[in-house]
Amino acid sequence: MASGGGYGDASQKIDYVFKVVLIGDSAVGKSQILARFARNEFSLDSKATIGVEFQTRTLVIDHKSVKAQIWDTAGQERYRAVTSAYYRGAVGAMLVYDITKRLTFDHIPRWLEELRNHADKNIVIILIGNKSDLEDQRAVPTEDAKEFAQKEGLFFLETSALQATNVENAFMTVLTEIFNIVNKKNLVAGEDQSNGNPASLSGKKILIPGPAQEIPAKSKCCSQL
Repeated sequence: MASGGGYGDASQKIDYVFKVVLIGDSAVGKSQILARFARNEFSLDSKATIGVEFQTRTLVIDHKSVKAQIWDTAGQERYRAVTSAYYRGAVGAMLVYDITKRLTFDHIPRWLEELRNHADKNIVIILIGNKSDLEDQRAVPTEDAKEFAQKEGLFFLETSALQATNVENAFMTVLTEIFNIVNKKNLVAGEDQSNGNPASLSGKKILIPGPAQEIPAKSKCCSQL
């Protein structure tokens, strides 16, 4: 169904552009997750992110070319002013905590509330417990996170940006879900209102149709709204 590829292949035609935001406390590894996905890199002396930055990677999902535009922000409070612009047009979100720091998980409900206040209500969200390579320092049981994700209707995975465990999987889960929802919408809408360019999704506020119950389709959750 989905395949990776495309570290910086600019020559191909892009069918879709999906904006995905990374959120969570400082030092949970958001930038490392992004570097691993976008450039397949990991840096042990990563500096704190200042403000906002984004990177892109193009992949193929179901024979269509999808450009993932992944936005990364500082977790510090002083960058709060960027929130509305940061979330605008986002169709996916990755809520990241550090499995070795309980507080970063305890802050997730606050991040989720902010996300739901600023982003489109049908945004596809995945909860990510990063640093799974530090199992001996684990402070957040997998079950706690699973339970929270189920209650809130989120996808959930534990990742290790250091070991590259599940990073690709996490992004593909979100991007494939967005792709399926948008394609379903295109089928329903038909060509009559496509204005000749149904695939150009960048810059639009609401890209994802349908009731919240649709997301995620794979979980047995009720509507969170």
